[in-house]
Amino acid sequence: MNYYAASLPMKDEEKSKKYRHDHLAYLEEMEEQGKVFAKGRFTDGAGGLVIYQADSLEEAEALVKADPYVEKGARNYEVHEWTMVLVGDKPQS
Repeated sequence: MNYYAASLPMKDEEKSKKYRHDHLAYLEEMEEQGKVFAKGRFTDGAGGLVIYQADSLEEAEALVKADPYVEKGARNYEVHEWTMVLVGDKPQS
């Protein structure tokens, strides 16, 4: 299982407010399934970031596209495979 960073930049602030509950419920469901490693909003209001756990980029992108924020047009998205390096660890090449 790999990590995938999904940036969710703001597209429509009103839709973002309207679908916030649905978005958070979706992420909670994904957490229960072990698909979300970390999540949070950007403090400047520009959007948020979700770190998904998935077997492939395609699976991660499908998870992002199923997020109500993306489905309803509240947020854009960008997904990249992410290698976690903890402080003190040496990055692998």
